[in-house]
Amino acid sequence: MKKPTIGTESGRYFLTDRIREEVNFRETLQNRGYPPPPIQKPPAPGNLIIPLPPREAWNVPPCDLQEAIGNRRSVRDFGKEPLSLDELALLLWATQGVREVPHEAAVLRTVPSAGCRHPFETYLAVLTVTGLESGIYRYLPLEHALEQIREANDLPARLSAATHGQRFAGQAAVTFIWTALPERTEWRYAEASYKVIALDAGHVCQNLYLACQAVGCGTCAIAAYNQTLLDELLGVDGSDEFAVYLAPVGKLP
Repeated sequence: MKKPTIGTESGRYFLTDRIREEVNFRETLQNRGYPPPPIQKPPAPGNLIIPLPPREAWNVPPCDLQEAIGNRRSVRDFGKEPLSLDELALLLWATQGVREVPHEAAVLRTVPSAGCRHPFETYLAVLTVTGLESGIYRYLPLEHALEQIREANDLPARLSAATHGQRFAGQAAVTFIWTALPERTEWRYAEASYKVIALDAGHVCQNLYLACQAVGCGTCAIAAYNQTLLDELLGVDGSDEFAVYLAPVGKLP
């Protein structure tokens, strides 16, 4: 199934007619007896896997939730201090961490997802994280580890270009980039998937905003980006998997 198209009609935005129709959930792949898609992309053969510090070992101060919610704001100016691996591990756990895998069709994480489908993969454009080389990584939530995808030359410039000149994207310590694999959600929700995937992305990014409060960081979500440039930076095909949201993270100045 291809990505939805967005156009204008009498000055108003609309999704394709197929999405606006009532969905026959009896005809979903789940109800037709098809097995669910994998809950995580396997690492590519030969890629380096980097274990992340476990939760009980993090050197991160406690954070009051009420204070974190009250202080939540978008930040576009970052300091030069790098993130520690503990701090990065907390942010990844807060946004896509796994609590339990009860069976092959569900995974319980730190964020809600329609039907427990969790259609996202988390990529990182790393510039200054202690212990990591600059480049593109992918979070492996089942293992709580990172897969090193590739080095990326001129990464700040490519991030800025992919976000239509938003330079702060290339000035952060690390940029979280979420891709969607629609088949995970389509298996249960068919054409209604596009709506719930968008809702799920909001849950994930809000957790990132709040978790940043615990590590003295700021972030600013970005939805204005060049689809082709961002997909090429990650090495995804733009059809079965494509970027949907990103958020640069850096220490507060």
